[in-house]
Amino acid sequence: MAGFLSPATREQIRAASDIVDVIRSYLPLKKNGANFTALCPFHKEKSPSFNVNPHKQIFHCFGCHKGGDVFTFVKDYENIGFMDAVRRLAERAKIPLEFENTPGAQESRHLKDQLLDIHEQLTTRWQNCLANEAAGQLARDYLAKRGVSAEAIKLFRIGAAPELWDDTVNWAKSKNFPLEIVEQAGLIIKKEETGRHYDRFRGRLMFPICDEQGRVVGFSGRVLSGDEKTAKYVNSPETPIFTKSKIFFGLDKSKRAILDAGYAIICEGQLDLIACFTNGVQNIVAPQGTAFTDQHARIIKRYANEVVLCFDSDNAGQNAIVRSLDHLLASGLAVRVAVMPAPHDPDSFIKANGGEAFGELIKSANGFFDYYLKRLCSENDTKTDKGRMQVVRSMLVALRKTNNRVLIDKHAHDLTFQLGLSFSSIREEYQKIANENSERPANTEDILGESAEPVAEIAPPSATEFELLELLLLHDDLVSTATLNLDTNWILHPHIRQLVALRLAAQEHETWHNIAEFLASCDSAEQRELITKAVTADRKFRNPETRLADMMLKLRNQFLDQQIAALTQKIGLPEMGDAQKMDFLHEQQRLKQQKRSPLSPLEK
Repeated sequence: MAGFLSPATREQIRAASDIVDVIRSYLPLKKNGANFTALCPFHKEKSPSFNVNPHKQIFHCFGCHKGGDVFTFVKDYENIGFMDAVRRLAERAKIPLEFENTPGAQESRHLKDQLLDIHEQLTTRWQNCLANEAAGQLARDYLAKRGVSAEAIKLFRIGAAPELWDDTVNWAKSKNFPLEIVEQAGLIIKKEETGRHYDRFRGRLMFPICDEQGRVVGFSGRVLSGDEKTAKYVNSPETPIFTKSKIFFGLDKSKRAILDAGYAIICEGQLDLIACFTNGVQNIVAPQGTAFTDQHARIIKRYANEVVLCFDSDNAGQNAIVRSLDHLLASGLAVRVAVMPAPHDPDSFIKANGGEAFGELIKSANGFFDYYLKRLCSENDTKTDKGRMQVVRSMLVALRKTNNRVLIDKHAHDLTFQLGLSFSSIREEYQKIANENSERPANTEDILGESAEPVAEIAPPSATEFELLELLLLHDDLVSTATLNLDTNWILHPHIRQLVALRLAAQEHETWHNIAEFLASCDSAEQRELITKAVTADRKFRNPETRLADMMLKLRNQFLDQQIAALTQKIGLPEMGDAQKMDFLHEQQRLKQQKRSPLSPLEK
């Protein structure tokens, strides 16, 4: 998102976005003394270690160490960029952003607001039609036949569009909505020959489609008449507020359950999802009116690392499972497949066997490649060379897309066992496939290869260095003393050293305001986590002035000891000349004398 955001506007949005209120809209918070706690949304845990501090307007998890301000929480929870998080909080607080003040941006925002208002009011109109009007009788009968409860109808705001060509047109006129705007919403269509408008949705059961914030942005209408010449489903076209490849039906209601379960179930249709949701399986979504896309996969990745594909048992549903693989793998999602016994879809399976049986079917779902190998073997005659070759090639092509050494090795061995082939022949065939891809050089190490060198991680800071950061962030009155006496070179941990340097610089330049602003100025997630951990711990030091002096003295002496030891090592080198040795000995004596001295203001 392009545009400039001034510090003043950012602070205005922060001030209007109380972190407790914002996080409470995502998580159930419990009061715990002066703070609030919850089960952490960023890792699995049984007892709450997620802490929200209303006074300092920050959060910190003592389990996974993630922390930050209100912007960080929205950004990380929704897995979106910083400016997208700013926009969401600005919209919540009804604060315009600077880059929305240009005429074009203002018009776009105004149009989107109009479209959202039209969709919201039309949802209510169609809900009323379903509940109270004669025009909704056919839809009421259909829902009763499908066993959709009154609670589900209310929760998902299901409605009915009358079997009329101009019902929505006349409704829009009665509400003084300009017809050209209603046309932009995709709700009515203009006939070119006459210039007159007519309704897009007529005589259909209406499912409102919501964005992740629960705002109605489109509709899906199911035919009720049984006319074979009419499309079974009609969906809203792409509009300024509705992009099919970025929308899941039901995600606004299921995202908390997905987060809790650790995986998302993906089904095909609205009624499948509603049946699952109302029978206790609520970590479920459905792509809306289009094939599964990479954008869908990225959205799911915000909430979980695994998906279970649960499509219809017919060929179309099973083919859709295979087509979705590339996008899921590209997003780093683990994939399992729950196979519906023919001729069921999730809705009919639940009606026949109950919600608990469906839940067990989901839990026992096999990994994608177990499912895929079984399907390939059922579709090809593995008693023939042609059939075996087709199975091997299809399986290896799919496995190579994972770029995962463990999966490739495991399922390559499964392939040898299933078809009675040697592992060396599978390896050779895999290498041929690798060589066919010019974008990636062949790598025989992909199967049973040596693992890559692990990336070095920064060790945690020492207790002394971490306590120093705590003191300087929690006791503003001590920072002047530290500015005069503390040399940041004494601090070994790179993140602590930089944070302390920034805090001291803010004191010297009189730019310090509060923890929230300091937190926002840090680009490093590791540094933000250290800040929130230090502030949230909020330990009560008995004598903070004495403690600070002791810590600075300890850090200085440790630093001097390291320098003295380094000089001792240099003096012992055989190639060292006598003059150099004398210089090093004198430097050692100076450092030892400095170590015996009390702290004094550093020379400028």
